[in-house]
Amino acid sequence: MSDSPSPESLRDSTEIRVPCDALAPIREDVESEFAVSVFDDDGPESDCRCRIVGSPVAIRAVGTYLARHGVVHP
Repeated sequence: MSDSPSPESLRDSTEIRVPCDALAPIREDVESEFAVSVFDDDGPESDCRCRIVGSPVAIRAVGTYLARHGVVHP
């Protein structure tokens, strides 16, 4: 048995998924103010999700920033 973290828990601490339309108004600010990358996931436009990827510290800061701007993420 290993004490290594699961891939899911690592991904949860280094990635946020949000609707692209909710992110659109602040996307440039997020990309310029935080050390993260933003990727559009392929899919139907109505279900388009964006992935914000960065270090656990950057992801926590982005999560707080998103919440202040009304962008809900799980």
